[in-house]
Amino acid sequence: MPPENSVAFYLALRKAGVPAELHVYERGKHGVGLAPSDPVLSTWAQRLADWLRVRGLLAPPRRRGVNSRLGGNMSRITELHCNGRRVKLPGMGAEPERALLGVLRDDLDLTGTKYGCGEGQCGACTVLVDGAAVRSCITSVGSVAGKKITTIEGLERNGRLHPVQSAFLEAGALQCGYCTPGMIMSGVALVAKNRNPAPAEIAAAMQGNVCRCGTYPRIVKAIQAAARGGAR
Repeated sequence: MPPENSVAFYLALRKAGVPAELHVYERGKHGVGLAPSDPVLSTWAQRLADWLRVRGLLAPPRRRGVNSRLGGNMSRITELHCNGRRVKLPGMGAEPERALLGVLRDDLDLTGTKYGCGEGQCGACTVLVDGAAVRSCITSVGSVAGKKITTIEGLERNGRLHPVQSAFLEAGALQCGYCTPGMIMSGVALVAKNRNPAPAEIAAAMQGNVCRCGTYPRIVKAIQAAARGGAR
């Protein structure tokens, strides 16, 4: 690999959070080479596989007994109940084991739901399923067929924002905004069942949502305001 390509690849991996190593080899004019350690290489490969699966480009690994857990050999999912209406999936539908996140973004063009970690750990992909907050990146579309799915796009009513959305704006509870849809969806699920949450209760309910900009105090303030203001 030419030195300039190796260095560029190395820097890209480091920027993506992959702790790679850069080595110089005595191989004629090959110059600099990239050599991640074995544990790092396996982690990087898993991240790539997760990224591809979320986008429906790689089928989930087959596990023993998966069909029985899903209720037999499931057919393709051709319809979802999303944001208050039944919507047809394009083409022949989706394989039941595809991630819900990929179907929402790529098949239904509901891009408000974000891809963050692909492991259900950051909350950027949060949607509501029958009113409960779930991580759509680790939720199969087959498991939510027939259930009521709500994304960030489905919160407004007749041109009016949901009270949690309005409260986030008023409190300035966002900075880059990438985590905000997931934060709001988790907040909506909380205030629907608790109209006067204490800060500790909000922190516990929002534990799975990560804000890398660190606007947590304003997020707590926004959720409290929405709850006390009569969030629907």
